[in-house]
Amino acid sequence: MSEELSDEQYWKKKIKEHMALFIVAIIAAVFAFIGALVVIIWFIESSPIGNYGNALIGDWSLNWIVGFYILIILWELLFVGLPAGLFFGVGGYIWWSRLSDEEKAEFKARDKKNKHRKRNAGGGGGGSFLMFIAYCIYMGVQGSYYAPFSSQPYSYWVYGMFYTLMWMFIIFGIPICIILLIVYLTVWRNKSE
Repeated sequence: MSEELSDEQYWKKKIKEHMALFIVAIIAAVFAFIGALVVIIWFIESSPIGNYGNALIGDWSLNWIVGFYILIILWELLFVGLPAGLFFGVGGYIWWSRLSDEEKAEFKARDKKNKHRKRNAGGGGGGSFLMFIAYCIYMGVQGSYYAPFSSQPYSYWVYGMFYTLMWMFIIFGIPICIILLIVYLTVWRNKSE
């Protein structure tokens, strides 16, 4: 029966069948979102990073940015991520164990049918994160990792980004070109002959 329904119709039917669970999940997600906002506000107001919320943008440094991100991720995981993960994990397990065997088989069959579809996550692939790490390393080598942003003109920080990109092309580009040349000379050229 599930094969003849479109995805939209199938999920509408399942939501109607499990309306109480769906409402509880929405309420829990709203509370988790509100909790995440409360943790961010609490951290901004109580953290010495950022002078308890009173620092100007020019007072920030790369050191503060990295520390702020690491600490906010850890606090969010502790106060929001772990409780939400436990709630949804245990709740999902209890819900799944109470399902009838017929409904479990229906979910599994639908999941197998949809596995062959091409899925595009739409993520950045980590390039921005790698660029930020390389930028921090470059600024550390320059001696500006701990320097407040107002200590230099903005062009210094922007040109630092361009130099970081240049060094990334050199460090990663040269080995990639050598590997591609070797592959071309040993594999691709032999296939074309």
